[in-house]
Amino acid sequence: MSVPLWAWFAVLGVILAMLALDLLAHRRAHVIEVREAAAWSAVWVALGVGFGVVVWQVWGAEHGQQYFAGYLIEKSLAVDNVFVWAIVFAAFGVPRELQHRVLFLGVLGALVFRGAFIAAGAALIENFSWVLYVFAVFLVVTGIRMFRSRDEHVDPGRSRTLALFRRIVPMTDAYLGQRFLVRRAGVLVATPLLAVLVLVEVTDVVFAVDSIPAIFAVTSEPFLVFSANAFAILGLRAMYFLLADMMHRFVYLKVGLAAVLVWVGVKMLLLDVVKIPTPVSLGVVALIIGVAIAASLASTRGQGRRTVQVTTGSSFRVATPEELAQVEPLVRRGRRARR
Repeated sequence: MSVPLWAWFAVLGVILAMLALDLLAHRRAHVIEVREAAAWSAVWVALGVGFGVVVWQVWGAEHGQQYFAGYLIEKSLAVDNVFVWAIVFAAFGVPRELQHRVLFLGVLGALVFRGAFIAAGAALIENFSWVLYVFAVFLVVTGIRMFRSRDEHVDPGRSRTLALFRRIVPMTDAYLGQRFLVRRAGVLVATPLLAVLVLVEVTDVVFAVDSIPAIFAVTSEPFLVFSANAFAILGLRAMYFLLADMMHRFVYLKVGLAAVLVWVGVKMLLLDVVKIPTPVSLGVVALIIGVAIAASLASTRGQGRRTVQVTTGSSFRVATPEELAQVEPLVRRGRRARR
C-alpha cells in the first residue's frame, strides 16, 4: 500500500479540524444530554465510515476491508474504556458539566500515545517479524483473563497512579470550575480535575496495550492502523455521554470483547498456516459484537438509564462561588513601576 506524505497530512488535518470544531462547540461547561451525544456520535461514526469509503475507493477493496475491520475492533474495545471512565467519574464525583473537558484532553493525549505505540509496533514488525506471534499469544492470554474477570470492576480509589499523584503533587479538595491548576497563597496546586485527567490517560494507555496488537492482526499497514484508531477514538467523548448511563445493560459485552481478542490472536498465530480472508475476519468480529450487544439488551429488557453506582464515595467537593472568586490567576502580570 503506497501512501503519499500528503495523505498523512490530510488525515492529521481532518483530525485537528474536527477537534477544534468539537472544542468550539463545547467551549462552555454544560451538561451534555443524550440527544446532543447521539447527534455527535452520528457525526463521528459518519466521519469514520466516510474515511473508510475513501480508502476503499482509492486503495482498493482489500485495504478498505482491513480499515473497517480495524475500525470495528477499536470501536468495540473502546466501549469498555468508556465504562471505565464512567466508574472513574462516579468514584471522584466529577460534575457532569466538567466531564467533557477532561475527555477532550484525554482523547487528545490518547491520539499522541497511540501514534507512538503504532510507530513502535510497526517498526518492531518490520524488523522482527516474530513479534507478531508475541502479540498473538498476548491477545489470547488477555482475552482469557478478560473472560475470567468479566464480572469485576476497577476501583479508582485504590489506584496506585492516584496515590503516587497525590503524594507528589499538592492538590485542593474541591473542583474549581474547569481549572486543572490554580494558585493558593502563591503556590501552584492541582485540582481534582487534573488527577482525574491523569487517571483517564493511564486507563487509555492500558487499553491501547490490548487494542494496538489487536488491530495489527487484521492489517499491518501503519496508515490504516493509525487512521482506524484515530477515527474510532475521536468519537469516544460522545459515546461516553450516550452509553455511560447504560453500563448496567451491557452484561455480556466483556464476554464478546474477550472472544474478539482470542479470535484475532488465533488468527495471528495461524498466519503462516492458513490465511483467513479479511472479509471473514470482519464478519466474525461483527457477529461476535452484535450477538454480545443483542444478548445484553435482551436480558436487561425494561431497564432504564441510571447513573453508575460505586461503593466508595468521593472525598472531593464542588467549590462555592466565594471560593471561585478568590482563585488567584495562574500567571501573574508584572506591574509597571509608577513614578
